[in-house]
Amino acid sequence: MTKFVRTDFSIKRLVDNSFKAIDEGAYDTRHSFTHDVINIRKAVMSCSHAPLITEVKFSSPSKGKIRSMTQPVQIATTMVNAGAIGLSVLTQPYLFDGSIEYLAVIRKAVRVPLLMKDITVSTVQIDAGKKAGADCILLIKTVFDQDLAEDGMEKLAEYAAKKGLQVLVEVHTEREFAEVLKEKHNLVGINNRNLNNLKVDIENTERLLKKHGKGKGLVISESGISKPADIQYLRKAGADAFLVGTSIMETGDIGAKVAELYNSL
Repeated sequence: MTKFVRTDFSIKRLVDNSFKAIDEGAYDTRHSFTHDVINIRKAVMSCSHAPLITEVKFSSPSKGKIRSMTQPVQIATTMVNAGAIGLSVLTQPYLFDGSIEYLAVIRKAVRVPLLMKDITVSTVQIDAGKKAGADCILLIKTVFDQDLAEDGMEKLAEYAAKKGLQVLVEVHTEREFAEVLKEKHNLVGINNRNLNNLKVDIENTERLLKKHGKGKGLVISESGISKPADIQYLRKAGADAFLVGTSIMETGDIGAKVAELYNSL
């Protein structure tokens, strides 16, 4: 059976959904963690196999429903036990079926770095991530280049840093990557998905790194990774770590899939 693929995607729609979720109180949380932030860079650099940041994600704009919205803690602990050195947890309710509460309950269960995966446009979301136990937030450069957030990327990055949170800056194009390298961000995600048509090409990581290098930052390749050969190819291209979501979440045996990818290096 062919999976349903959304055709009404746009970055503007994702941003509008974030503001809608904020207005509706989706980021209100009763939790208030005070843990010491767990460093993603250290976790990656100390990994003896493939440094995987695996993603707890139940839906996506490109795939629609990926998995039933149940057992986020069991999924997260299975991933960590199988080798994941960090977790990306979707907190955006619209199109992704995420929740700030998933982040909080997973924080209670694991001791690995947690990335709050969202379309971050406001300090409200950053505050919520801190309270729910995140170690890192995501800032998508395209959102800020189109002036869609409540403030500029550097200001939100500074705000997050003052909260003790790390920042992963995500890029999709050569121009975005070149600009981020000049700004000397410590964590850079190269997303292999084309935001105009949602198609994935893992060679995007190689193209960007071959043209611009990676400076002193840590580069995480994102999207389209599904087998050990993908990990091996991306490592050879220069990626330091790998964010893997859909291919793990849609499999019948999450632990076995994570272990397969983890042991690919």
